This record gives sequence, C-alpha cells and structure tokens, in this order.
Amino acid sequence: MALGGGTFIAQNKILPGSYINFVALSVATATLSDRGAAAMPLMLDWGVDGEVFEVTSGDFQKNSLKIFGYDFAHPSLKGLRDLFRNIRLGYFFRLGTGGAKAENTYATAKYVGVRGNALKIIVQINVDDAAKKDVTTILENSVIDVQTVTTAAELKNNDFVNFKTAATLTVTAGTALTGGANGTIANGDYQTFLDKVEGFQYNAIGCPSNTPAIKSMFAAFSKRLRDEQGVKFQSVVYNHAADYEGVVNVKNEALDETGDEVGGLVYWVTGVVAGTAVNKSALNKVYDGEYTPNVDYTQIQLENAIKAGEFTFHRVGNDIRVLADINSLVNETVEKNYLFKENQTIRVIDQIAMDIAALFSKKYLGVVPNDQAGRLSLKLDIVKHHEQLQEIRAIQDFSDEDVTVDRGNTAKAVVVNDLITVVNAMAQLYMTVVVA
Repeated sequence: MALGGGTFIAQNKILPGSYINFVALSVATATLSDRGAAAMPLMLDWGVDGEVFEVTSGDFQKNSLKIFGYDFAHPSLKGLRDLFRNIRLGYFFRLGTGGAKAENTYATAKYVGVRGNALKIIVQINVDDAAKKDVTTILENSVIDVQTVTTAAELKNNDFVNFKTAATLTVTAGTALTGGANGTIANGDYQTFLDKVEGFQYNAIGCPSNTPAIKSMFAAFSKRLRDEQGVKFQSVVYNHAADYEGVVNVKNEALDETGDEVGGLVYWVTGVVAGTAVNKSALNKVYDGEYTPNVDYTQIQLENAIKAGEFTFHRVGNDIRVLADINSLVNETVEKNYLFKENQTIRVIDQIAMDIAALFSKKYLGVVPNDQAGRLSLKLDIVKHHEQLQEIRAIQDFSDEDVTVDRGNTAKAVVVNDLITVVNAMAQLYMTVVVA
C-alpha cells in the first residue's frame, strides 16, 4: 500500500506517512543595514552622460582614470577625494547637456568633454613585422592601450576611444584628438539628477551648487521624500537655512587655489553625514580634507552658528574640527524638540525607519497573517532590531515593553507604537572642584 507523503499546510492528513516542509530561513532579518552611501551631481570633463553611475571606494582609487578621466591624485578630483574619505559607495550624475567629443583621423573620444583633448594616437611600424603597425592610445603621459594590427579595421575600441575602422594607418609620432567640449550646465540638469537618483538608496545627497534656487531644490527634494515617501536621507548644502532636520547647512567658506569652490566643504560633509555610524557622532571630528576652511570666527559667532542650525568648523590648536554635529532645524515643535537638531538622533531614527520598512516589506507584507501570532512575530523582530541598537549604544533603556503591535482599523492594518531613547555623544563637561 502506498503511504502518504509530501508537504502540509495544516495537520489534517488521513494516510499514514511523512509530510515534510522545507522552509528557507528568511533573508529579511532585523539586522542593521549598512551606512556610507552618498549621491551627488558632478561637473566633469569626462565620463558617462545622462545616467546615474555607481562608484565604490575601491573603484575610485583603482579606476578613477577610466571613470573620471583623471588619475586618483589629480587636483581635479580633490572634492571626490574629500567625499570618499568617509563613504563606501557613491552614486553620481554628470551635469550638462550638449558638448562635443574630441576626435582625429583615427579615433573619436568615448565621451564628450574637454578631457578628450588630452588624448592622442601614435602609429608606428612594428619592430618584428614591418607589414604591421603598433597603434598606441595616450592620455597625457599615460599609455592607455597598444594594439598591433595590419589595418584599422582590426582595431578594438578601448576605454577612451572608438577607432575609425575605415581610416588609413599612417605613421605618426602623435596625432592629438581635438574639438572636445563640456556640455552646458543649467538648473534643469540638477532636477534631472534628482529625478534619476530618486530610486536609489543612499544616506546623504550633496549639492555642489551655490545657486539659491538649486539649493532650495535639494532641500525640497529631501523634505518630499522624507515626509511623503518615507525615504530617509539628509541633503547637504552650503549656506542655506532650511530649518529642517533632513538638510545639513554648511557654514564655512572654503576656497581652493583658484578660488572658485566657495562651497567645497560640501563634499567632505556629505561623506561624513553618509558614513558616520549609527552609534557615532561627528562632533569634534577633525577635518582631514584638502580644502582650506575659513574658521575666523569669534566665540559669540560660533554660539550663534549653533543656534542658527549651521554645521560649522572651528580651530582647536593646530586642528580644524566639527563644532557640532547638527542639521538646519531651528524652530522646535511638539513633534520635533531639540533632540531632532542632532544628526546623531536623525541617524538613529532613519536607521529604524529604513530597517523596519525593509523587514516588513520582505518578510511580512502579503505573507504573514494579521492575527495575534503574526503581530507577535513582528514585535519580536522589532525588539531584536532595537536590542542590536542598544548593544552598540545607539539607544539606551530599551525593553520589549516599549514596543506594542496591535490590529489597526482594518483587517489588513497593524499599528506599531515604539519608544526609544537616543544616546548622544558627550559634548559638555560641568565640573565643580572643592578645594579644602
């Protein structure tokens, strides 16, 4: 007689036999998600046009020449070096439309931009076979590519040029590519960036412009996504009083050698806002970037900067340090008190929002019944998440009684009430010494 077997939903089988369910451990757990991702539009001389592209910190160090047209140490990448000091991943968008690709008789630059004018092609007779030619692609003084071919039709495109396969290869000590031009940058390019980057996940977004309308655009973008869609990140702008916890307002002016990057500190601050751990503060952090911040402020001016919600650098001995790890929120409300001015608080609540939303979406949404057992499971996952925050000293005095999960007004809804106490770094010391 055949025995029963297979899987089961309820314990209601009639035949004797083995009914075994194999269930994968859920990939959606209550673990803490990584920080350290930032997004930023860039004014570039080389690179991908019209799309957001991803660069890891390793890519930036090893492949910056291919990605941005300059080697890692080049002065043109100073801002990016500041940014990558504190992030692991960047999402970038090249600003500008139009422009032109440099070209010569033998090749056309892969991308539009003035950097293509630094390319040249060398054609020489091959020393081992006079019927063949060595075709070398040079970027400034760097050899990019060498190919030995009989005709141009055999050439393969490289990371910097597309070859004209119908060209006649004539010996040349070096024929430069010319005519490369950057595109024209308009306010609409920044809006295009924001539209395209909206679907990515990052902890901070930097605004490299000092144009008031563009800075307002970034602030409004941050507020809309945070408040209306639950997408948690902070925007970093220079000299823009947004009065909102989702916007960090950099106070200090920073000039490079040419004096044309007044808001240059936005790069470093964006990296710090994105990359500071959920249980850490940037308070008193040493600025280790390449710009020269203006820190010529009096004590009263520094106090006023904190009151005005300005992220400010000041001098401490030979170091330049972060005065206070704050955002631009100034006016307190019943819902948002002084704690919401601290970026450390925002990091914690953003971490909770992102992690619990991801957990619910992957593990519970449309899967787990909204009954007592299902709600208890959700509560236990939230408690586990918060216990991890408490273990790393991001929150304190938490217990499972601080989380309640109840049925909502409809059969599909669950209502979670949660209480946390955020830990902030020590900032002020009040000490009394009694001398006998």
